[in-house]
Amino acid sequence: MSAEIIDGKASAARLRARIAEDVRALAARGITPGLAVVLVGEDPASEVYVRSKGRMTREVGMTSFEHRLPADTPEDALLALIAQLNADPAVNGILVQLPLPRHMDEAAVINAIAPEKDVDGFHVINAGRLATGQTAMVPCTPLGCLMLLRDRLGPLAGKRAVVIGRSNIVGKPMAQLLLRDSATVTIAHSRTADLPALCREAEILIAAVGRPFFVQGDWIRPGATVIDVGINRTEDGLVGDVDFVAARQRAGAITPVPGGVGPMTIACLLANTLTAAARTHGLPDPEGLTL
Repeated sequence: MSAEIIDGKASAARLRARIAEDVRALAARGITPGLAVVLVGEDPASEVYVRSKGRMTREVGMTSFEHRLPADTPEDALLALIAQLNADPAVNGILVQLPLPRHMDEAAVINAIAPEKDVDGFHVINAGRLATGQTAMVPCTPLGCLMLLRDRLGPLAGKRAVVIGRSNIVGKPMAQLLLRDSATVTIAHSRTADLPALCREAEILIAAVGRPFFVQGDWIRPGATVIDVGINRTEDGLVGDVDFVAARQRAGAITPVPGGVGPMTIACLLANTLTAAARTHGLPDPEGLTL
C-alpha cells in the first residue's frame, strides 16, 4: 500500500482564491484588510517566511505592512511599534515573526498585540478562548491541519487522534480543535511511555515534535491519516518529523514536507486577517474560514 499524498499546496491555493473573492467583496464596501508583519533581526528562515507572507498578502488584494528592525532593537522600541500598530485602523492583523532575539521577552511581546489583531492566535486571551470553546483567533498551523483533515476525512467525530507535541503554538491548540470536532484525543510527547504503541492506535496522527524522522514507519496504524507539521533543516534539505518513505507504506494518507502543512499555515494567516477585518467592521465571519 502506498498512501495518498495530501497536497497542501493545492489546498492552500484554493483557500487563497476563496479569500481573494472575499477581499474583493470587502473592497466594494471600501474596506481593505491590512496585515502588518514585524521581523526583528536577520534570521535567514524568517526572512524567507516574511517575504512569502508579504507576497501572498498582496496577491489576495490585502495591504501588506512590513517592519524590519535590527537584532539589537530594545524591547521597549518593539513594544512601542506594536502599540502604534494596535492603534492603526488600516492594520487588521499583526504578526511578530518568531523567534525573537534572546534579550526580548517573547510572551510579553505576543501579549502586547491587541487580541482582535492577533492573527497568529498566540495571545493568552485567544489561547484561553480557544481552550474554553469561545470565539477566538486560532493559531494558523493547527487551523490549516484541521482543514486538511476535514477535506480528507469529512466529519472527525469519534476518530482516535494522537498529537505528538505539547507546544502552545501547535500541539495544545491542535488537540483543542480536534476535541471541538468530537475526536478522541491524546496528547503525547518525546517522554510518553511506549509512544510507538500509542501511535499505532491512532486513526489520525499529527507529528509536531521538531525532530527529523522522529516518527518511524512501523509506528503508523495501517490506513491512518498522518499530518507532519515538522520542518527540519538538514544537510539533505527540509524534512519532516515523520520518516516519510517508510510511513507512506502503511498510512492511508500523509502530508509531505515541504508542500504539506506549510502552505496552509500562510493561507490561514490570510484567512485570520480577513476574519479580523470583518469583525472590526461588524460584519459576519467569512463563511468556511473560521470554526
